[in-house]
Amino acid sequence: MLLQTDRAGLVDGLPELVFLAAVAALTAALVRSLVFDRDAHITVILVAFAVWGFVALDPAVTASLVAFGLAVTGALGYVSFALGTASVPGMLTGVLSALLAVVLGGVGWFATLMSFYAIGGLASKYRFDEKADRGVAQENEGARGTGNVLANSAVALVAVVGYAATAHVGVPGALFGFAFAGATATAMADTLSSEIGGLYDGPRLVTTLSRVEPGTDGAVTWQGELAGLAGALLVAGLAAFGMPIGDAIAGGGIVVLAGVAGMTVDSLLGALIEGERIGNQAVNFLATLSGAIVGVAAAVALGVGL
Repeated sequence: MLLQTDRAGLVDGLPELVFLAAVAALTAALVRSLVFDRDAHITVILVAFAVWGFVALDPAVTASLVAFGLAVTGALGYVSFALGTASVPGMLTGVLSALLAVVLGGVGWFATLMSFYAIGGLASKYRFDEKADRGVAQENEGARGTGNVLANSAVALVAVVGYAATAHVGVPGALFGFAFAGATATAMADTLSSEIGGLYDGPRLVTTLSRVEPGTDGAVTWQGELAGLAGALLVAGLAAFGMPIGDAIAGGGIVVLAGVAGMTVDSLLGALIEGERIGNQAVNFLATLSGAIVGVAAAVALGVGL
């Protein structure tokens, strides 16, 4: 009888064991890809902290979500690397991020985040040679690395981990949903506004509306702003029907607002402080943080999803 109980417990805990093993393997591969020629002991330390954190979190892990997450994120990660939209470290970061989104949040969270990874990556490669000639192309031939992926996704990842910990922190899950969707909408809007807007002449500095050269930090075009708005609308639509953010119309509207606000903050920071003071990745992080804050603040003020 004890043996049967132990076997049953092992079977019940198998999805969580597989999830922890996948997190450990991806974290190790990512760290090794970044510090391959340095002290390897940091890999063991970081993997241990990552696994310990998720053991303490004790998320509700299901076999179906783990299987789906591993299969789909692995496939999409390979495609992103094959298409040149992500470097090896960037691909590993994206796979780990997407796995956390689907296992800790659900399919809706995964679809929302993957919309940014997929469309943002393709937008970087869109008419790349033309953008390179204009001096506005993404570095590294459009392949996004770990820094770029984390700058755009770190806030969303903290939000999905927070959502998984709602039983421990006593915060409504919808607030984490708005933070996740607001940050992702910002990343999508900002990426599309830059990648599409950079193809057009006549950009204006967001702070003064004076004409500047293409590629100037803080420069915007009306075509880029429309592309950014379309990106925010897409993320909002996915979040409204796949995430716990309350009424679809009100919740989706808040996500659009958050995405456009975050995109605008990115442009303002680009015009005011990017360059000598901080780099593009720091600006992207602060913009996504702004989008998350606007989303949560609007949801609280309007009582949506609470």
